[in-house]
Amino acid sequence: MLAISDLHVAYGQSEVLHGLNVSVAPNEIVAIMGRNGMGKTTLMKSLMGIVPTKSGSVSMAGAELSALPSYERVAKGLAYVPQGRMIFSTMTVKENIETGLVVSGGSEVPEDIYELFPVLLEMKGRRGGNLSGGQQQQLAIARALATKPKVLLLDEPTEGIQPSIIKDMARTLKRIRDERGLSIVVSEQVLSFALDIADRVLVIENGEIVRDEPRDSVDAAQVSKFLSV
Repeated sequence: MLAISDLHVAYGQSEVLHGLNVSVAPNEIVAIMGRNGMGKTTLMKSLMGIVPTKSGSVSMAGAELSALPSYERVAKGLAYVPQGRMIFSTMTVKENIETGLVVSGGSEVPEDIYELFPVLLEMKGRRGGNLSGGQQQQLAIARALATKPKVLLLDEPTEGIQPSIIKDMARTLKRIRDERGLSIVVSEQVLSFALDIADRVLVIENGEIVRDEPRDSVDAAQVSKFLSV
């Protein structure tokens, strides 16, 4: 569903990602673990076309994305929930989700989005900036789902969110995958969350993938070493 091949990304003369190779199967949830500064966010931004690729290939369902601007990648089925959520704080919950409908040509927020996130239905007239961190994260995911994606990218979704909400989010993401049949790529530092949702766990260290294992064979202690500062 998503194929990243020999991906090199640089900021000016400084190369951050050194030839990454990652493939994501249909309906698969892949967690990319790593400390801050190891390249997780750069990878997400390069997949979305926010940061230009130096060389390499990114394709989705066989279609090459590397040369496309961000909005065309969204139209082809790639959705992105950035670190820090980046919702529109002065717009209502409903208006925030509607910005995702522009791609699909819809005008009404689909009922199934509110079924996934009942709190957003209760608060649909409230301004996004007045929601808690966990509610804003749900709103950002709902907005991304409104574009009807094939692949959902989530950058550090648990950041600044209380543990009870993190458990709910894990359940919801698995439900989204099962009901909508999409692939999910999550960059994350919370190992318990990654192990809860992922089919596969990758570790990125200094811009390179150093571990890539199915969930069942992950050595949590070994992965934790890569996450400790």
